Amino acid sequence: MEHPQSIKRHELQLPDLTQAAHLLRVVVFSQALALLLALAPNTEQAFWVRLGLVSILVHWISLVSCLLFTRLKPRLRYLSIPKLALAVQVILLGVTLLCSMFSYKVLADAKLSTAYINFHVNNLIIAFIVGLVLIQFLIMYDELANSINAQHQARFSALQARIRPHFLFNSLNTVAELIHSDQTAAEQALLNLADLFRAAMASTERIPLAEELALCQQYLSLEQWRLGNKLNINWQVPDALPAVALPALTIQPLLENAIQYGFETRTSAGTLDVIAYLGKKQLSIVIENPITTSTKTSRHNGIAIANIRQRLQLCFGQQAQLTTFQQEQSYRVKLVLPLEQT
Repeated sequence: MEHPQSIKRHELQLPDLTQAAHLLRVVVFSQALALLLALAPNTEQAFWVRLGLVSILVHWISLVSCLLFTRLKPRLRYLSIPKLALAVQVILLGVTLLCSMFSYKVLADAKLSTAYINFHVNNLIIAFIVGLVLIQFLIMYDELANSINAQHQARFSALQARIRPHFLFNSLNTVAELIHSDQTAAEQALLNLADLFRAAMASTERIPLAEELALCQQYLSLEQWRLGNKLNINWQVPDALPAVALPALTIQPLLENAIQYGFETRTSAGTLDVIAYLGKKQLSIVIENPITTSTKTSRHNGIAIANIRQRLQLCFGQQAQLTTFQQEQSYRVKLVLPLEQT
């Protein structure tokens, strides 16, 4: 299977101009440009009338261009810089011409005249200059994003290197016990353990969600052999999973904490709930475990939760969330992953 990061190595890092922060900057820049154009001398219209008309046209052009740019971003990101510059100019000039023709038709008779031609030519020249500024901004954004990604990858590797699950040692003890009672189960446990070791060693890789959940099931199989009837698992995950890539061993440490704090010291049976909710734009995974009396006052999941939050932020930014909620008899962790990764 091809490494997900190797697929993206030739992609340009482009902003989503429909996001609130970027859209606000576009609106502010457009209004500043409209103000400068309205201050042009030798105009017969009153200043406020001209400012209103120019503002409508400029905002119209900028917002339509942003929407079109965002829709085409999946294709634009694979272009070289010269081709991207050409595409940006084509988009901006095309939208400017269409908006200019429509606005002139609404405000005046769209007849072929000197004023008609000058109106469109002036707008296209201004759009071309703005396009040059936008191209430079996109180049700077790509360079800055690559620099930040490199720093994030270094931090991400350091955080992943801290993952040394103690379940590996518990699992070895489980295998040692199974060798005497059930050799077939011991062999399967060793195979599961080998897969988990392999995932732990792949500290900087992202893996598909389906593969991560398969590792979680292997881990739970090991723990169920160890804990026996004390551990009941309610696994509700859809068979058809979205193509989401996430850091290796993101969900497994959450299950490990649930086992450690919810079942290690239990004397009676309990149920571990693992439920996935698939939405249109995000996938939510809820893990809930019972709390024993000895763990109610402990620092539950602190280091693991902080570690996973940092790795999720490095990979997905604010699009991913990890929240916890403790009740009287249970502890719940909710992981939210974006389905559209940019």
